Amino acid sequence: MKTVFALLFSTAVLALPASAQVKITPGPNKASVEIDGKPFTDFYAGGTAFGAEVTKPYLWPLRAPSGTYVTRMWPMEMVAEEEKTLKDHQHQRGLWFAHDTVNKLDFWNNEASYTTPNRGRITLKKMGEVKGGKDKGSIAATFDWTDMKGAQNLLTESRVMTFYAGKTNRVFDLDITLTANQEVTFGDGKDGVLGMRMRPVLQEVSQRTRATKETAAGTEAGVPGTGKISNADGLVGEKSLWGKPSNWCDYSGEVAGEKVGIAILDNPENPRHPVRWHARGYGLFAANLWGLSVFTNDKSQDGSMTIQPGQSVRYRYRIIIHPGDVKTADIAALWSQYTAGK
Repeated sequence: MKTVFALLFSTAVLALPASAQVKITPGPNKASVEIDGKPFTDFYAGGTAFGAEVTKPYLWPLRAPSGTYVTRMWPMEMVAEEEKTLKDHQHQRGLWFAHDTVNKLDFWNNEASYTTPNRGRITLKKMGEVKGGKDKGSIAATFDWTDMKGAQNLLTESRVMTFYAGKTNRVFDLDITLTANQEVTFGDGKDGVLGMRMRPVLQEVSQRTRATKETAAGTEAGVPGTGKISNADGLVGEKSLWGKPSNWCDYSGEVAGEKVGIAILDNPENPRHPVRWHARGYGLFAANLWGLSVFTNDKSQDGSMTIQPGQSVRYRYRIIIHPGDVKTADIAALWSQYTAGK
Protein backbone atom coordinates (compact mmCIF):
# COMPACT_ATOMS: atom_id res chain seq x y z
CA MET A 1 0.00 0.00 0.00
CA LYS A 2 2.86 2.36 0.87
CA THR A 3 4.49 1.59 -2.47
CA VAL A 4 1.28 2.43 -4.35
CA PHE A 5 0.85 5.67 -2.36
CA ALA A 6 4.47 6.66 -3.03
CA LEU A 7 4.01 5.97 -6.72
CA LEU A 8 0.84 8.06 -6.88
CA PHE A 9 2.53 10.90 -4.96
CA SER A 10 5.54 10.86 -7.30
CA THR A 11 3.27 10.88 -10.33
CA ALA A 12 1.35 13.87 -8.96
CA VAL A 13 4.55 15.79 -8.27
CA LEU A 14 5.87 15.10 -11.75
CA ALA A 15 2.57 16.30 -13.21
CA LEU A 16 2.67 19.68 -11.48
CA PRO A 17 4.85 21.54 -14.02
CA ALA A 18 2.66 20.32 -16.88
CA SER A 19 -0.47 21.62 -15.14
CA ALA A 20 0.97 25.11 -14.70
CA GLN A 21 -1.33 27.54 -16.53
CA VAL A 22 1.39 30.10 -17.23
CA LYS A 23 4.50 28.61 -18.77
CA ILE A 24 7.50 30.76 -19.62
CA THR A 25 10.42 29.37 -21.61
CA PRO A 26 13.54 31.54 -21.23
CA GLY A 27 16.47 32.00 -23.57
CA PRO A 28 19.54 34.27 -23.59
CA ASN A 29 17.77 37.09 -25.49
CA LYS A 30 14.15 35.94 -25.63
CA ALA A 31 11.40 34.41 -23.51
CA SER A 32 8.20 32.74 -24.72
CA VAL A 33 4.92 32.86 -22.80
CA GLU A 34 2.17 30.25 -22.94
CA ILE A 35 -1.15 30.51 -21.11
CA ASP A 36 -3.41 27.48 -20.72
CA GLY A 37 -1.25 25.59 -23.20
CA LYS A 38 -1.61 28.25 -25.92
CA PRO A 39 1.09 30.63 -27.20
CA PHE A 40 0.48 34.15 -25.92
CA THR A 41 3.54 36.23 -26.77
CA ASP A 42 7.33 36.31 -27.09
CA PHE A 43 9.58 38.82 -25.36
CA TYR A 44 12.43 39.97 -27.62
CA ALA A 45 14.91 41.46 -25.17
CA GLY A 46 18.16 41.73 -27.09
CA GLY A 47 20.46 40.36 -29.75
CA THR A 48 19.08 39.96 -33.27
CA ALA A 49 15.55 38.94 -34.26
CA PHE A 50 14.03 38.66 -37.73
CA GLY A 51 17.27 39.88 -39.30
CA ALA A 52 17.38 43.11 -37.30
CA GLU A 53 19.08 44.26 -34.12
CA VAL A 54 16.76 44.60 -31.15
CA THR A 55 17.33 48.28 -30.31
CA LYS A 56 14.49 48.32 -27.78
CA PRO A 57 12.76 45.30 -26.18
CA TYR A 58 9.29 44.36 -27.34
CA LEU A 59 6.51 41.82 -26.82
CA TRP A 60 5.18 40.30 -30.05
CA PRO A 61 2.70 39.16 -31.13
CA LEU A 62 -0.01 39.68 -28.54
CA ARG A 63 -2.91 37.23 -28.80
CA ALA A 64 -6.46 37.01 -27.47
CA PRO A 65 -7.55 33.85 -25.59
CA SER A 66 -9.00 32.58 -28.89
CA GLY A 67 -5.52 32.74 -30.43
CA THR A 68 -6.35 35.74 -32.63
CA TYR A 69 -3.44 38.15 -32.75
CA VAL A 70 -4.09 41.87 -32.19
CA THR A 71 -0.72 43.45 -32.98
CA ARG A 72 0.67 44.17 -36.45
CA MET A 73 2.87 41.39 -37.85
CA TRP A 74 5.16 43.50 -40.07
CA PRO A 75 8.14 44.03 -40.01
CA MET A 76 8.71 40.75 -38.17
CA GLU A 77 6.61 38.63 -40.54
CA MET A 78 4.62 39.15 -43.71
CA VAL A 79 1.02 37.88 -43.69
CA ALA A 80 -1.74 38.08 -46.29
CA GLU A 81 -3.65 40.83 -44.46
CA GLU A 82 -0.62 43.12 -44.59
CA GLU A 83 0.97 42.06 -47.88
CA LYS A 84 -0.24 45.05 -49.92
CA THR A 85 -0.64 47.62 -47.15
CA LEU A 86 1.60 50.61 -46.71
CA LYS A 87 4.65 49.81 -44.62
CA ASP A 88 5.11 52.67 -42.17
CA HIS A 89 6.86 53.19 -38.83
CA GLN A 90 9.09 50.12 -38.92
CA HIS A 91 10.15 50.88 -35.35
CA GLN A 92 6.62 50.16 -34.05
CA ARG A 93 7.13 46.50 -33.17
CA GLY A 94 4.53 44.74 -30.99
CA LEU A 95 4.43 46.44 -27.57
CA TRP A 96 7.35 48.50 -26.26
CA PHE A 97 8.37 51.15 -23.70
CA ALA A 98 10.55 54.04 -24.89
CA HIS A 99 10.59 57.80 -25.52
CA ASP A 100 11.68 60.07 -28.36
CA THR A 101 13.75 62.55 -26.35
CA VAL A 102 15.87 61.50 -23.38
CA ASN A 103 18.84 63.85 -23.05
CA LYS A 104 17.99 64.62 -26.69
CA LEU A 105 18.44 60.98 -27.73
CA ASP A 106 15.58 59.24 -29.54
CA PHE A 107 14.80 55.79 -28.10
CA TRP A 108 11.47 55.50 -29.96
CA ASN A 109 12.37 56.00 -33.64
CA ASN A 110 15.57 54.01 -33.26
CA GLU A 111 15.84 51.14 -35.73
CA ALA A 112 19.45 50.14 -36.37
CA SER A 113 18.84 50.63 -40.11
CA TYR A 114 17.78 54.26 -39.67
CA THR A 115 20.27 57.01 -40.51
CA THR A 116 18.72 59.75 -38.39
CA PRO A 117 21.13 61.29 -35.84
CA ASN A 118 20.88 61.25 -32.04
CA ARG A 119 19.32 57.83 -31.70
CA GLY A 120 19.49 55.84 -28.49
CA ARG A 121 19.20 52.13 -27.82
CA ILE A 122 17.88 50.04 -24.95
CA THR A 123 20.33 47.19 -24.49
CA LEU A 124 19.78 44.00 -22.52
CA LYS A 125 22.06 43.89 -19.49
CA LYS A 126 20.69 40.80 -17.80
CA MET A 127 17.78 38.39 -18.13
CA GLY A 128 16.65 37.95 -14.54
CA GLU A 129 14.37 35.46 -12.82
CA VAL A 130 11.76 33.73 -14.94
CA LYS A 131 8.88 32.00 -13.14
CA GLY A 132 5.85 30.04 -14.27
CA GLY A 133 2.90 28.94 -12.18
CA LYS A 134 -0.71 27.89 -11.89
CA ASP A 135 -2.10 31.39 -11.58
CA LYS A 136 0.67 33.61 -12.93
CA GLY A 137 4.20 33.79 -14.25
CA SER A 138 6.79 36.53 -14.57
CA ILE A 139 9.87 37.72 -16.44
CA ALA A 140 12.47 40.03 -14.91
CA ALA A 141 15.11 41.83 -16.97
CA THR A 142 17.56 44.72 -16.70
CA PHE A 143 18.46 47.11 -19.53
CA ASP A 144 20.79 50.04 -20.17
CA TRP A 145 19.55 53.13 -22.03
CA THR A 146 22.59 54.34 -24.00
CA ASP A 147 23.54 56.10 -27.20
CA MET A 148 23.86 53.85 -30.25
CA LYS A 149 27.56 53.23 -29.59
CA GLY A 150 27.10 52.55 -25.90
CA ALA A 151 29.41 55.38 -24.86
CA GLN A 152 26.80 57.24 -22.80
CA ASN A 153 24.83 55.26 -20.23
CA LEU A 154 21.86 57.41 -19.26
CA LEU A 155 19.55 55.04 -17.43
CA THR A 156 19.25 51.56 -15.97
CA GLU A 157 15.84 49.99 -16.45
CA SER A 158 14.59 47.26 -14.11
CA ARG A 159 11.53 45.55 -15.53
CA VAL A 160 9.16 42.87 -14.25
CA MET A 161 6.30 41.61 -16.42
CA THR A 162 3.66 39.46 -14.75
CA PHE A 163 1.31 37.34 -16.86
CA TYR A 164 -1.93 35.95 -15.44
CA ALA A 165 -3.88 32.80 -16.20
CA GLY A 166 -7.51 33.23 -17.21
CA LYS A 167 -10.00 31.90 -19.72
CA THR A 168 -11.87 35.13 -20.50
CA ASN A 169 -9.09 37.70 -20.93
CA ARG A 170 -5.34 37.82 -21.38
CA VAL A 171 -3.97 40.09 -18.66
CA PHE A 172 -0.43 41.16 -17.83
CA ASP A 173 1.22 43.87 -15.75
CA LEU A 174 4.31 45.93 -16.54
CA ASP A 175 6.42 47.27 -13.66
CA ILE A 176 9.29 49.44 -14.91
CA THR A 177 11.77 51.41 -12.80
CA LEU A 178 14.19 53.83 -14.48
CA THR A 179 17.26 54.84 -12.46
CA ALA A 180 19.44 57.72 -13.66
CA ASN A 181 23.17 57.14 -14.12
CA GLN A 182 23.66 60.84 -14.80
CA GLU A 183 21.34 63.84 -14.88
CA VAL A 184 18.56 62.79 -17.22
CA THR A 185 15.83 64.90 -18.81
CA PHE A 186 12.82 63.28 -20.41
CA GLY A 187 11.78 65.90 -22.95
CA ASP A 188 8.31 67.06 -23.91
CA GLY A 189 7.76 64.90 -26.99
CA LYS A 190 4.94 63.25 -28.89
CA ASP A 191 6.41 59.79 -29.45
CA GLY A 192 6.21 57.95 -26.15
CA VAL A 193 6.01 56.05 -23.94
CA LEU A 194 4.22 52.71 -23.56
CA GLY A 195 3.21 51.91 -27.11
CA MET A 196 1.85 49.18 -29.34
CA ARG A 197 0.81 48.86 -32.97
CA MET A 198 -2.58 47.34 -33.80
CA ARG A 199 -3.03 44.99 -36.76
CA PRO A 200 -4.56 46.73 -39.82
CA VAL A 201 -8.08 45.31 -39.51
CA LEU A 202 -8.28 46.62 -35.92
CA GLN A 203 -7.24 50.16 -36.83
CA GLU A 204 -9.76 52.98 -36.61
CA VAL A 205 -9.13 54.01 -40.21
CA SER A 206 -8.85 51.73 -43.22
CA GLN A 207 -5.32 50.79 -44.14
CA ARG A 208 -4.55 51.79 -47.70
CA THR A 209 -2.52 49.78 -50.17
CA ARG A 210 0.60 50.76 -52.02
CA ALA A 211 0.29 52.73 -55.26
CA THR A 212 -0.93 50.64 -58.20
CA LYS A 213 -1.29 51.27 -61.93
CA GLU A 214 -5.04 50.74 -61.64
CA THR A 215 -5.60 53.71 -59.30
CA ALA A 216 -5.42 57.23 -60.64
CA ALA A 217 -4.92 58.71 -57.16
CA GLY A 218 -2.06 56.32 -56.49
CA THR A 219 -3.71 54.55 -53.54
CA GLU A 220 -6.80 52.45 -53.06
CA ALA A 221 -8.77 51.18 -50.09
CA GLY A 222 -6.97 48.17 -48.65
CA VAL A 223 -7.77 46.51 -45.32
CA PRO A 224 -10.96 47.99 -43.81
CA GLY A 225 -10.48 49.46 -40.36
CA THR A 226 -13.03 48.18 -37.84
CA GLY A 227 -11.41 49.70 -34.74
CA LYS A 228 -12.84 52.12 -32.22
CA ILE A 229 -10.74 53.98 -29.64
CA SER A 230 -12.47 54.78 -26.33
CA ASN A 231 -11.29 56.20 -23.02
CA ALA A 232 -12.45 56.15 -19.39
CA ASP A 233 -14.22 59.48 -19.78
CA GLY A 234 -16.52 58.36 -22.58
CA LEU A 235 -14.60 60.00 -25.41
CA VAL A 236 -14.54 58.00 -28.65
CA GLY A 237 -12.24 58.29 -31.66
CA GLU A 238 -8.82 59.80 -32.26
CA LYS A 239 -10.14 63.32 -32.87
CA SER A 240 -11.92 63.37 -29.49
CA LEU A 241 -9.40 61.71 -27.18
CA TRP A 242 -5.94 62.19 -28.71
CA GLY A 243 -3.66 63.87 -26.18
CA LYS A 244 -6.34 63.89 -23.47
CA PRO A 245 -5.60 62.53 -19.95
CA SER A 246 -7.64 59.51 -18.85
CA ASN A 247 -7.34 56.55 -16.45
CA TRP A 248 -7.46 54.03 -19.27
CA CYS A 249 -7.95 53.67 -23.00
CA ASP A 250 -9.27 50.83 -25.15
CA TYR A 251 -8.84 49.94 -28.83
CA SER A 252 -11.40 47.40 -30.09
CA GLY A 253 -12.57 46.06 -33.43
CA GLU A 254 -13.48 42.93 -35.34
CA VAL A 255 -11.39 40.20 -36.97
CA ALA A 256 -13.27 37.82 -39.30
CA GLY A 257 -16.45 38.19 -37.26
CA GLU A 258 -14.68 38.00 -33.89
CA LYS A 259 -14.96 41.09 -31.73
CA VAL A 260 -11.73 41.69 -29.83
CA GLY A 261 -9.88 44.56 -28.19
CA ILE A 262 -7.05 45.64 -25.98
CA ALA A 263 -7.04 48.07 -23.05
CA ILE A 264 -4.18 49.85 -21.29
CA LEU A 265 -4.73 50.86 -17.67
CA ASP A 266 -2.56 53.57 -16.11
CA ASN A 267 -1.67 52.82 -12.48
CA PRO A 268 -3.00 55.57 -10.16
CA GLU A 269 0.39 55.79 -8.43
CA ASN A 270 2.24 56.57 -11.66
CA PRO A 271 3.76 60.05 -11.83
CA ARG A 272 1.42 62.42 -13.68
CA HIS A 273 -1.53 60.07 -13.54
CA PRO A 274 -3.84 60.08 -15.43
CA VAL A 275 -1.63 59.68 -18.46
CA ARG A 276 -2.24 61.33 -21.85
CA TRP A 277 -3.01 59.14 -24.85
CA HIS A 278 -1.11 59.20 -28.12
CA ALA A 279 -3.74 57.00 -29.81
CA ARG A 280 -3.95 57.20 -33.59
CA GLY A 281 -6.46 55.97 -36.14
CA TYR A 282 -3.67 54.32 -38.11
CA GLY A 283 -3.11 51.84 -35.27
CA LEU A 284 -0.60 53.41 -32.89
CA PHE A 285 -1.83 53.00 -29.31
CA ALA A 286 0.35 54.70 -26.69
CA ALA A 287 0.29 56.18 -23.18
CA ASN A 288 2.59 59.22 -22.95
CA LEU A 289 3.19 61.03 -19.66
CA TRP A 290 5.94 63.33 -21.01
CA GLY A 291 3.98 64.89 -23.85
CA LEU A 292 2.21 68.10 -22.85
CA SER A 293 2.84 71.10 -25.10
CA VAL A 294 2.44 68.92 -28.18
CA PHE A 295 -0.88 67.50 -26.95
CA THR A 296 -2.32 70.80 -25.73
CA ASN A 297 -0.86 72.82 -28.63
CA ASP A 298 0.36 75.25 -25.98
CA LYS A 299 4.10 75.88 -26.12
CA SER A 300 4.00 77.66 -22.78
CA GLN A 301 3.39 74.28 -21.11
CA ASP A 302 6.30 71.93 -20.50
CA GLY A 303 5.93 68.21 -19.92
CA SER A 304 9.63 67.49 -19.46
CA MET A 305 10.99 65.84 -16.32
CA THR A 306 14.55 65.83 -14.94
CA ILE A 307 15.95 63.32 -12.46
CA GLN A 308 19.36 63.39 -10.80
CA PRO A 309 21.98 60.61 -10.68
CA GLY A 310 20.75 57.77 -8.47
CA GLN A 311 17.11 58.94 -8.58
CA SER A 312 14.45 56.54 -9.84
CA VAL A 313 10.98 56.81 -11.36
CA ARG A 314 8.57 53.88 -11.45
CA TYR A 315 5.79 53.18 -13.96
CA ARG A 316 3.16 50.45 -13.85
CA TYR A 317 0.49 49.51 -16.34
CA ARG A 318 -2.01 46.71 -16.84
CA ILE A 319 -2.77 45.45 -20.35
CA ILE A 320 -5.97 43.51 -21.01
CA ILE A 321 -6.73 41.69 -24.26
CA HIS A 322 -10.42 40.90 -24.26
CA PRO A 323 -13.31 39.60 -26.39
CA GLY A 324 -16.04 42.06 -27.32
CA ASP A 325 -15.83 45.83 -27.15
CA VAL A 326 -15.10 48.28 -24.35
CA LYS A 327 -18.63 47.95 -22.94
CA THR A 328 -19.16 44.19 -23.17
CA ALA A 329 -15.68 43.61 -21.72
CA ASP A 330 -16.61 46.09 -18.94
CA ILE A 331 -13.22 47.78 -18.87
CA ALA A 332 -14.58 50.23 -16.30
CA ALA A 333 -15.14 47.36 -13.85
CA LEU A 334 -11.73 45.87 -14.64
CA TRP A 335 -10.22 49.27 -13.86
CA SER A 336 -11.93 49.22 -10.46
CA GLN A 337 -10.52 45.74 -9.78
CA TYR A 338 -7.05 46.90 -10.77
CA THR A 339 -7.12 49.94 -8.49
CA ALA A 340 -8.40 47.71 -5.68
CA GLY A 341 -5.31 45.56 -6.09
CA LYS A 342 -7.11 42.54 -7.55
